[in-house]
Amino acid sequence: MSDFYNTAYNPDVLSCIANLSNDEVFTPPDIANKMLDMLPQELFSDPNTTFLDPACKSGVFLREIAKRLIDGLEDQIPDLQERIDHIFQKQLYGIAITELTSLLSRRSLYCSKYPNSKYSVTRFDDVQGNIRYKNIHHTWMNGKCVFCGASQEMFGEQVRENLEYHAYEFIHTLKPEDIFNMKFDVIIGNPPYQLNTGGGNDESAKQARPLYNLFVEQSKKLRPRFLTMIIPSRWFAGGMGLDSFRDTMLGDGHLIQMVDYPNAKDCFPQNSIGGGVCYFLWSRDEKGLCSFTSKSGEISNTALRDLKEFPIFVRYNQAIDIIHKVQSKNEKSLASIVSSLNPFGFSSSSRGLETDFNNSIKLHSSKGVGFVNRKEVLQGKNYIDKYQVMVSKTTGEHAGEPGKDGTFKVLAKFQPLPPKEICTFSYFLVGNFDNEIENNNLYGYLKTKFARFLLLQAISSINISKEKFMFVPLQDFSKLWTDEELYEKYNLTQEEIDFIESMIKPMEIDGV
Repeated sequence: MSDFYNTAYNPDVLSCIANLSNDEVFTPPDIANKMLDMLPQELFSDPNTTFLDPACKSGVFLREIAKRLIDGLEDQIPDLQERIDHIFQKQLYGIAITELTSLLSRRSLYCSKYPNSKYSVTRFDDVQGNIRYKNIHHTWMNGKCVFCGASQEMFGEQVRENLEYHAYEFIHTLKPEDIFNMKFDVIIGNPPYQLNTGGGNDESAKQARPLYNLFVEQSKKLRPRFLTMIIPSRWFAGGMGLDSFRDTMLGDGHLIQMVDYPNAKDCFPQNSIGGGVCYFLWSRDEKGLCSFTSKSGEISNTALRDLKEFPIFVRYNQAIDIIHKVQSKNEKSLASIVSSLNPFGFSSSSRGLETDFNNSIKLHSSKGVGFVNRKEVLQGKNYIDKYQVMVSKTTGEHAGEPGKDGTFKVLAKFQPLPPKEICTFSYFLVGNFDNEIENNNLYGYLKTKFARFLLLQAISSINISKEKFMFVPLQDFSKLWTDEELYEKYNLTQEEIDFIESMIKPMEIDGV
């Protein structure tokens, strides 16, 4: 009876749901199975193995696990109904993220949204079965949820009547082990990725707070033998409250497999997720190097990696030796001449006046050029009378996705900035020169594939900042550098050159 689910679902409705999803990211069945393939397959022949999905949406993980268990336990429990009853009632558990997904998950697993009905393939005494949903409320303190950081202004009871609170049960408790009062061998899932935390005019306050890390950390508290989840890859570089999560994930040595999709559309065709996505296998009882696979379209590259080798995780295996060659020169990085974000203190919405006036300086914003009084500049005054290159703080790709030809531009808008010209929070500065020649040569350097390739290795979201230039070496800008000169300087092989050339979109290197 190995085709039990195949005959019950034809065509596979969960593939259709995954392709339609946009708000919540639903996992396609083929990706769920690739994650299950990482697990020791003997788990599916053990009647005592227990599985938990703490963030059920479509029920795809539990359904695909059920398929494997139905086959794997056939010799031990020959009767199909007895086998199904044992698997569904004693081995598979889930926590839905909404009431709707609880019904969808039960329908996927039990073939009925009510597992106590006559249509369910296994009968429970209640309407939830082993896929539970509770309408949890946030716990507020100083206007924020103490568990997930949600804004009371946005998700408080007074404004969320008849709407979802997005207070997910699994991460809104100090004792997740009490939810089912049992231990699990495998925890698997695709957790919610982020939640808008509100905020006023402050630029950083407007960014959504990541949630997926909370599901991973809460899962580890249960000490499963194995943990596998699919999550955004932007944690590779930390930031946004992810620094400690990143350090633990890369540093504890228990990540034994990871598959990374720099372009999320290679995994979720209908979704744009800045920085891509990855899934991993964490093993409680194993420690060592990680088998890391980078997948770009049809190209896949796997290598055994020390994940904590660099301060920022490098997602392309082929880039490791290139970075080693660059670092062997012991040169300063370009980050040493990169400003912090918002160098002059003007918000992204600042525009200035439309016309020039006495004692004014130019203000560059995402909408063009305006004019402000020099006295309005309260920070970054040391940049005002210098030459520098203005660089957009967002990458040149939508959601970090390459162009149709598979190449990355990396840098969006960037241009030389003469004295008496400044910028808003939409940009930052590179360089601080007294003469135009050096500045133009820096601008030409940023156009090289070499420099933009090394910058790309530190980027795991759509944002660029000072630390992302850590792998880009500082050059002597009394001359204009070409890619050919840089390849020769760092003794790159033809294979390494070809890899850079295949990834980075060309730009003319002609100074200005």
